[in-house]
Amino acid sequence: MKKQFLFIAVAALAMASCSKDEQTAVNRGAAIDFRGAMATRATETTTANLDDIFVTALDKNNANFFTDEQFAKDVDNFFKSTTSYYWPNDDSELKFFAYAPSSSDLGGTVTITNATKTLADFSPKTTIADQKDFVSCQATGKKSVNESAGVALTFKHQLSQIEIKAKNDQDAYRYKVVAVRIGQPVSKGTFDFGTESWNLETDKVNYTVPDFGEITLNGTPESLMGMGGSAMLIPQQLTAWDAAGDKPNAGFGAYLAVKLQITTKAGARVYPAEIVGDYDWAAVPINTNWEAGKKYVYTLDFTSGAGKVDPEKEDPSDPTDPFKPGDDILGNNAIKFTVQVTEWVEETKDVDM
Repeated sequence: MKKQFLFIAVAALAMASCSKDEQTAVNRGAAIDFRGAMATRATETTTANLDDIFVTALDKNNANFFTDEQFAKDVDNFFKSTTSYYWPNDDSELKFFAYAPSSSDLGGTVTITNATKTLADFSPKTTIADQKDFVSCQATGKKSVNESAGVALTFKHQLSQIEIKAKNDQDAYRYKVVAVRIGQPVSKGTFDFGTESWNLETDKVNYTVPDFGEITLNGTPESLMGMGGSAMLIPQQLTAWDAAGDKPNAGFGAYLAVKLQITTKAGARVYPAEIVGDYDWAAVPINTNWEAGKKYVYTLDFTSGAGKVDPEKEDPSDPTDPFKPGDDILGNNAIKFTVQVTEWVEETKDVDM
C-alpha cells in the first residue's frame, strides 16, 4: 500500500501589532511544511521572519501522535521536520498544537498531552532586548480533507508589546532622558494552549532599558526603547501604583519611569538634586489592561509636568535630597505669575568707598 505524507502548511500569522491576520499561500506537496521566523531581539514575529516552529499532534484517542517536533524553514521557505509523519489511513482526525520560539528560548516548560496543554512558569527576560515574541495556534486535519491541500495554521501573538515614547512641547524646561523603566507588572504565568489564555502568578519585576545616549525631548514624540526593540510582556490588567496613598509603592503597583535631568531654559538644575548625581527617575502610575496580540505605545508628555519622584528611590531617607518618593517633581501645577505694576519711587542710598 502506498504511503502518503502528512502535510501541514502555515497559512498565516496574526502578526500585525494589534490586529489583522496576514494570509500566505499553502504548500500543496506531501510533507509537513511551515512559514515564518523569530528574531533575536524583542521584535514582533511576522510570516517573513519565522524560521522554526514546534508542533504536537494528538490522534483520535487523544494519544500523542508526535510531540514537540521541530519544523525548520528550507530554501523554498517551507518548513519540514527531520522525521516524516503520515496521515492515519482510517481518515481519523488529528489535532495540532504549534508554537514558536522553542521552549528553551522562551524559558518555560511546554507540556502538550490530552490532560495538559501548557507553557508553564514562563517569565519574559528581564533584559528587554533578550525578550521573545511568543506565538501559538491550534488546528485539526484528516487525510480526506488535508492530504493535498494541507492544514492551514493561523498563529496568534500571545504576549503584549510595549513601547514608550516621550515629548516636551514647551520651552521653559529642558528634559534630558537616558533610560526608561516599566515598573512592577506581573512577570510570571502559565499559558494554556487549549484555551489560549494566561494564568498569572504574583511575581513582579521591573523591566528597564538601561542607560542610552542622552535624548533631549522636543515636541516630536521619540522612542525611548533603544536598540532592543519593544518589550514583550505577559497580558494582564495592571494595578496602578497609588502615588498618593502608597508613595514608596509597598503594594508594588504598576508605573512607567524615565531616568532624566531637568533644567530651566537658562540651565539651572531643577531635578534631581545635585547630591544625587546627574540623573534620577521620574514616574507616572498606569492601570492599562494589556491584551494579547496588541501593541501599546505610551507617549509621556512632559509639556505640563514632570510626574512623580521615583517610588523605588535608591536612598529615600537622604536628608540632603529634597525629593521624596511619590512627590510631584514640579508641584501640582505649572508655575504661574500674577503681576502688579507700581509707580517709580526714588530712593537715595549713600555708598561708602
